[in-house]
Amino acid sequence: MELKDKRVLVVGAGKSGTAVARFLAGKGSRVCLTDARDADKFGGQLDDLGSRGVDLALGGYPPVGGCFDLLVISPGVPLDVPPVLEAGEAGIPVIGELELAYRFARAPIVAITGTNGKTTTTTLVGEMFKDAGYRVLVAGNIGIPLVERVELYGPGDVIVAEVSSFQLETVKHFRPKVAVILNLTPDHLDRHGDMAGYAAAKSRISMNQRRGDSLVLNYDDDLTRGMTGRGGGDVIFFSRQHILEKGVFVHGGAVTVCRNGVRRTVLDVVELRIPGAHNLENALAATAAGWAMGIPEGSLAGTLRRFTGVAHRLEFVAEIDGVRYVNDSKGTNPDASIKAVEAFQGPLVLIAGGRNKGNDFTEFARRACPKTRAMVVVGECADEMAGSAAGAGIKNIMRAGSFRDAVLLARSAARPGDVVLLSPACASWDMFSNFEERGDLFKEIVRELANRKQEARGQMSD
Repeated sequence: MELKDKRVLVVGAGKSGTAVARFLAGKGSRVCLTDARDADKFGGQLDDLGSRGVDLALGGYPPVGGCFDLLVISPGVPLDVPPVLEAGEAGIPVIGELELAYRFARAPIVAITGTNGKTTTTTLVGEMFKDAGYRVLVAGNIGIPLVERVELYGPGDVIVAEVSSFQLETVKHFRPKVAVILNLTPDHLDRHGDMAGYAAAKSRISMNQRRGDSLVLNYDDDLTRGMTGRGGGDVIFFSRQHILEKGVFVHGGAVTVCRNGVRRTVLDVVELRIPGAHNLENALAATAAGWAMGIPEGSLAGTLRRFTGVAHRLEFVAEIDGVRYVNDSKGTNPDASIKAVEAFQGPLVLIAGGRNKGNDFTEFARRACPKTRAMVVVGECADEMAGSAAGAGIKNIMRAGSFRDAVLLARSAARPGDVVLLSPACASWDMFSNFEERGDLFKEIVRELANRKQEARGQMSD
């Protein structure tokens, strides 16, 4: 992809957009970075761009027709913003950061998408390749823009990329060696319109695959099971509930791989250290991805035995007065939070709420009710969450005015043996920049409480 002297408009000045602007400037492009937000919203994070020759157009968008050769749009920017519409009318190509990075990738890519479990599975797959002796880049929607480091890895290395539906909307030639679709449940319907639109975006992950590539699909998920026809990759199913003629599944209490009628045991399910049925599915998917790339069963088993999970996903924080505090801030939709609730026997004190992404909380509240001692609702959709909780039969519902108040209310409601579970079932954007910031504050508050308790004990002993 020739970029020297090309006039490129980068739309969206977040982490992805600024990484793209720096990359393009390094390639000799004439770059303009634009964002509808004013400059004061970015602090000093854009200060280095001027020295790189990047023009800034903040607080509004510049005209596009006749001014640019290419648009690169950030994942969080909707496709109906004026620059994208104008580019379409003028015949100017529009791509995203994922597609741009792919054009410069030399290492094979394992790309992982789905509604829930992406980060856990991506991290686990990355560890599998590292343990197998590969030099590995883990990037994408997981936190590091792929374009920042893609050129540092070659044909003998591996790139493991978490990719979102937003990123996949703008791919054109993106072709992963292994594509994984974990599951599909309602999410981002405010952007994709309905499940058909959401599924169509996800299916783009495999549309350019050819013979020699692999597509890993969840056999137990009705939507993903049918997503076999978009590209030409070899389909490998994984299943927690069925014995498969080919693929990765549970047989006799063990993770099992089967090819050409030959079954091989990887490890017993009880040896996994990540809790919950959903994490068993993540482990099966990761095993399928590593197996497709030729990692031996023994190496896969070793990684699975050691892997303990990722931050912000069922992350144990502390135990105070017999109450365990668990951070599941990455539960940003109802289905993710249902999986979190199902990982515990109860009783639970749930902290839920934030910004709704077009979801219904009825099923989440219904599944949580039998285990929930109390629910603390917080954030933009607190009333909506409380209404669903009350309708499901949850009796003790508390409204918090701030996130800190939510944690303190949860502490007051919890009893020894309970779990205080932050699993919001909502996006964080009403109160935080991202789910990591929300989870980090939860951990900070809990650790403050634990430290105070420890100090109090010390004073009593004195």
